[in-house]
Amino acid sequence: MTDFRTLLADLRRPRLLIRAARFGVTDYKRERDLRRLINASNRATPESAVPQLINAEEQMEQTRRAGDAGYSVSRHIEVLIALIAEVRLLPRSLQA
Repeated sequence: MTDFRTLLADLRRPRLLIRAARFGVTDYKRERDLRRLINASNRATPESAVPQLINAEEQMEQTRRAGDAGYSVSRHIEVLIALIAEVRLLPRSLQA
């Protein structure tokens, strides 16, 4: 079983991205944001949403590092916000 909390803690991203995401977690609305970010229903469990969000974030990071003109900072922050919020919703047994 994947330790999502450790995986999230080990992310090495620019400090400003992480700070913006942490700040934005308070405004995260699962039913609104999750569907838009990973095409998941609001019935999706955090256990199924977190791996999808991790994949989406990794793709965003690759795009950022490549200097691709299609990279969106705001989208990257939105994915990080959702990832942080969804990990917090996981049962303790999956977090640790």
